[in-house]
Order: sequence, then structure tokens, then C-alpha cells
Amino acid sequence: MNILERYKQAKEIYKKMGVDTDKAVESLEKVSISMHCWQGDDVCGFDNKGELTGGIQTTGNYPGKASNPWELMEDIDMAMKLIPGKHKINLHASYAIFEDGEWADRDKLMPEHFKKWVGFAKERGLGIDFNPTFFSHPKAEQFTLSSMDEDIRNFWIEHGRACIRISEYFATELSIPCVMNIWIPDGLKDVPADRLGPRARFKDSLDKILSQPYDKSKVYVALESKVFGIGMESYTVGSSEFCINYAANNGILSLMDNGHYHPTEVVSDKIPSMLLFNDKIALHVTRGVRWDSDHVVLYDDETKEIAKEIVRNNALDRVFIALDYFDASINRISAWVVGMRNMQKALLSALLTPNEEFKRLQDTGNTTRLMAYTEELKTYPLGDVWNYFCEKNGVPVGTDWFEQVEKYEKDVLLSR
Repeated sequence: MNILERYKQAKEIYKKMGVDTDKAVESLEKVSISMHCWQGDDVCGFDNKGELTGGIQTTGNYPGKASNPWELMEDIDMAMKLIPGKHKINLHASYAIFEDGEWADRDKLMPEHFKKWVGFAKERGLGIDFNPTFFSHPKAEQFTLSSMDEDIRNFWIEHGRACIRISEYFATELSIPCVMNIWIPDGLKDVPADRLGPRARFKDSLDKILSQPYDKSKVYVALESKVFGIGMESYTVGSSEFCINYAANNGILSLMDNGHYHPTEVVSDKIPSMLLFNDKIALHVTRGVRWDSDHVVLYDDETKEIAKEIVRNNALDRVFIALDYFDASINRISAWVVGMRNMQKALLSALLTPNEEFKRLQDTGNTTRLMAYTEELKTYPLGDVWNYFCEKNGVPVGTDWFEQVEKYEKDVLLSR
């Protein structure tokens, strides 16, 4: 039986549950996920040769890491060929491209340092999201936007302002809005004597960054929190409470990374509350193992729950979805493809759920039927609908994509 025939059978099975598979596939085709460039080179970037700092750590030494912009673009191309749909790429400021001996420090970055990325995205119909890089720099050894050193703080303020200008350049050139996400690694290893002071400085720095004029229909500035990091176990300046309150009071987005909370906290439960009070929110979907370890996104319970909350609350056009992980122990192309396809599978599963009927069952107190139907749905032929979606979008079905990754590794990665 071919893929189309299996899909038709699955369509009839889901129809009995009140689900329109054609509509689900059509909806998923419109979802653009932001694929992070830093999986391809272990978060190294191109503007400095130093080690990673800011509580960030990659483990593994799998061969074939991209060592320059052209290799990274080549790898992104390869990954995108194996991922259904049309998406965005997510850049950090440290991925500026300097040519002919030119170099600019982060406070002096300009749109022209990213014109190669714009050309790359424009040729492929991709959007670009952006992130100031407040780590892996001599002036980011402990504090950045919350630093007591005014020169260091002003340096990073200018970096943030420059990144807003660059983000607007992306959005203007590509005619696709750009999410510009701010995250800082500022914090302390041991118990602080003053929790308020650093946050007051952080607030002042953010105010100065946001004084940079920009078109809010083109650039969505977001603020991301974190519970702790390596070397910042006891105190982080950009806590959840700080970031949510600042965003709410200043008209920017809250960005939630599901690795940035206590191990028993789940972002899926936070999404509906955030949607009640915000027109739009942003996500970094990752997989934390014991801590914010940024493992490759799997088709696991929390990924599925995150997708459910987006879909069942009719928020596909209100939630900016990006991925954020970096695994240097496996083939990096495979890591991208697995994570992106798993996020899409989770969204498809949510779209193939009779959400309105399930809500009605809950509201009428019919929790017995709700449980029975929810459990029955778990063994429905999602895979047949997924395979149809992949074939419809011209990408390999099932595990066929992995053969192309292996060939690419042999022909390209191992020769680097």
C-alpha cells in the first residue's frame, strides 16, 4: 500500500473522531519554525576565537563541524532539504560575516556585516530571527547589561541597539518580521548580598536599548529568562519574574525556553496563562536533561504538550516557535533534522486532536469519555498522515532522509 492510500485510510479513521486531516496538513504547512544556526558549529560563531562563556557548554567532538560561514550555509541547506515546509533561520550576532580583513566589535556591528546572510535567506525564501550575543567575549566575563562598570555596560547597550537596527534590516529586506531575543548570562555563583542592584541596572540598560527607534510591525523584541547557569548557580539577574514583568510593562515579548526553569516546571503549563495577557509570545524549544543541557528536541511528552497548548488555544499565529540546542556528540545535520521534524510532528499530533470536543467533554464533566478518547487517540495512525505531509512537501519519508545525511557526511563533512 502506497503513502497516499495509507493516508486515505488514516483520514477515514480520524474522521470518525471528528478530525479533518486535510485541514490539519494545510495548517501545518503554514507554520514556520525558526532553526538555530548554532547547532551547526557548536555555538562558536565567527567574530572571536575564544572559548564559550556565559554558562554555555557543548560536549562531544563529532567530525564535520562548520568552521566558516560558507560551510554553515551549506549545512543549513542540507538540513532544510530534509525538513518539510518553509521556515526561518535564527542567527546570533556572533555570526557576523567579515571579509577582506574587516572586523567590527559587537558594539559597532552594522547591517552590512549580515548582508551575506540576507542574500542566503532571500534566495531560499527564508526569514531571519536574531539574537544579540552577550557571551563569549572579553567584556562578558561576569556581568554585561547589569555590570557595575559603566564602560562595559555601555558597550553592551550599544550592542543591543545595533542588533535592533540589524533586525529591522532583516525584516525590511526579507519582508518577514524578525524576532530579536535578548538573553544575558549575568549572575553569581554563590549567595548574593544584593539581588536588587544588578536587576535595576539591567532594567536601565534595557530601557536604553529600547530607546533605539524601530518599526514594531517588523521587529518583535523578546526577553528571555533563565533560572541558573554554570558559574551562576545561586543567582541570575534575568529571572523569570523580572523578564515577564519587564516585557509586560514595556510592550515587548516574553520568550520562554523550556530548559530555563526548575526541572519540575513545564513551559506547556505556562503558555495558556501567557496567552491570556499577551497578544504574542515566543518560545525556544529544547530538551533539558537534569539541567539546561540543550539536548536535541525529541517527540517526547513536553514537546507534545507545548504543541497541544499552542494548537488547542488557536495560537499558531500568536506564538513564535524557535529551537535552541547544540549537540556536538552526533551528526549535526541529523540533530537539526530530528529536532525540526519532531516539533512539526508534535504540532501535527495536536492538529489531529478534536480539541473543541475534548474541551466540551471537560466543561460538561464527562471526564470518563475524555480519558477514554484521549487514550484511544494515542494509537491513531499519525505516522501515515506525517508521511503524506512529508511527501506532499517534497522531502524524504520515514527514515529515507538519514541515507542522505550519511552520504553528505561521507562526501562533505569528513573532508573538512
